[in-house]
Amino acid sequence: MAQKVKVWFDPEGDFLEVLFSEKPGFMRETKHDAVMERVDDRGNILGFSIMRVSQLQKGNPLIAELA
Repeated sequence: MAQKVKVWFDPEGDFLEVLFSEKPGFMRETKHDAVMERVDDRGNILGFSIMRVSQLQKGNPLIAELA
């Protein structure tokens, strides 16, 4: 079964968000200071966001763990 993913980029805010689900949830910090994860009340991952996207180094991927 195919799943839809919603990707939203705000160039003014230099912010990228990827949502796997439209369910209600909240953002919480990860170990990477540029990455936040969106989770539901049970801790299931609903998506993630990346701040300061323009500062990412070309050829040097951002690596972060989502809980």
